[in-house]
Amino acid sequence: MKPIRVWLILVILEELGLPYEIKSIKFEEVKKKPYTDINPNGRVPAIEDPNTDIILWESGAIVQYIIEQYDVQKTLTYDTLKERHQLNQWLQFQMSGQGPYYGVAAWFNILHPEKVPSAIERYNDQLKRVLGVLEGWLENRQWLVGDKITYADLAFLPWNDRIDTVICCEPEQKFAGFPNVRAWHGRMISRPSWKRAMETRVLLMEEQGLQNDTGRPARFKTHQDYEAAVARGENTDP
Repeated sequence: MKPIRVWLILVILEELGLPYEIKSIKFEEVKKKPYTDINPNGRVPAIEDPNTDIILWESGAIVQYIIEQYDVQKTLTYDTLKERHQLNQWLQFQMSGQGPYYGVAAWFNILHPEKVPSAIERYNDQLKRVLGVLEGWLENRQWLVGDKITYADLAFLPWNDRIDTVICCEPEQKFAGFPNVRAWHGRMISRPSWKRAMETRVLLMEEQGLQNDTGRPARFKTHQDYEAAVARGENTDP
């Protein structure tokens, strides 16, 4: 799977109508210079803002920066104390709850070379627990905070869109038992910003010769094979 966090940043930029340039980084390049001079953690995304000379990594930090610096019309945020902190609360929940649990569930369901039933059960249950928190909160609400879509809602969008891939279920079953989350998710994926971000995703993956479902070149049967080839310094082009 390609990193989920990248698409969140694109959606935020699209929602705000901000110009941006994408620099596509291959998997084997993120752990090497010059990219590690930008992000010493060797992950994506990272941004460089030529208007302020600020370089940032970690998706939550990037989102908060973009909102603070460029959302002057408060399109995706609020200017009131209560709502600002509620937005931050939900972003923190996404970063500490949804992101890590969904990521580990994806590892054990898809990428781990051996099936570990106890781990699969544990993290699939945690994924559903996160959905349960959202389901309860969205009862009689359209959005997480206030009466409009905000960056807090959008933060949950990319991972939720891949639940069927994460837990290996049919797409129509990924929100089974969570009708409020299904409706909320549907409102977000119908937005032009998401559609444009997904069009960009397809183009970038085609450019790098990566499969849409696995995020690796087709000639590698497993993610471990792909990582091993990268570690050996082999050419991983399709």
